[in-house]
Amino acid sequence: MPELPEVETIARGVNERLRGDRIVEVWFSSHTQPFKTPPALQASGLEGKTILGVRRVGKHIVCDLGGPKMPEQPAAQWIVHLGMTGRLLVTTPEGPVEPHTHARLTLASGRELRFVDPRRFGRLEFRELSRNQAFEGPGSEPLTITPEDFAELFRGRKLAIKAALLNQTLLHGVGNIYADESLFRAGIRPKRMAGRLKKAELIRLHSAIQEVLRQAIELGGSSVSDYVDANGVRGFFQLEHKVYLRTGQPCLVCGTPIRRILLAGRGTHFCTVCQR
Repeated sequence: MPELPEVETIARGVNERLRGDRIVEVWFSSHTQPFKTPPALQASGLEGKTILGVRRVGKHIVCDLGGPKMPEQPAAQWIVHLGMTGRLLVTTPEGPVEPHTHARLTLASGRELRFVDPRRFGRLEFRELSRNQAFEGPGSEPLTITPEDFAELFRGRKLAIKAALLNQTLLHGVGNIYADESLFRAGIRPKRMAGRLKKAELIRLHSAIQEVLRQAIELGGSSVSDYVDANGVRGFFQLEHKVYLRTGQPCLVCGTPIRRILLAGRGTHFCTVCQR
């Protein structure tokens, strides 16, 4: 599933290419799974709107939209959750339409914004801001939360720190890859109880998470499956992974074979020597 760096990379790419463009026509597939808002309502709401900007909120991509009468004022939002296999691509109407394309937004510039999702776990939502609150996401933002507020999130939590990091109501955007990589860099075992970690350890983890996420964004995210950015380009952070999917390979610090366990229903990778 695309995590914070991948979603941030896609949002930046779409924003760079489509900011200021106007949506003139919308097509949705007949499949119901991708739609949190009925497709007919989305289509009527999107058509005529101007894309003021595209940004990431947690693991969601939010397109801020201006209305036809006041195109510079936020009037609505189109919210995209990529799910496990979703992609948001900027292309031209002549470009080949990939299988499992569920949305095509035709723009005044002649370009198209397409949502492609083979497994249909992604979601598309439209919000009219005159009737609904702007989307804010379920938890705290990892890249801006202070060390003190970060440590407070886990006070008294009776669950493994890896499971706590995956809880999007606490910290939204961090998923399996970056939880493993951050815990390794912080030297913390994933099974340790979150509420029993010392404040110094949590401060170290806060720093590691922000360092890992920023480096991953710089490298365009991790392409370990079918992830590509808005231009169809793969990321490169998978080349920097220290533990994720390196089961049995030597730790890059101490040489101990990387171990894999199942924790919170997810494959979890760590070094038994470097992480305590």
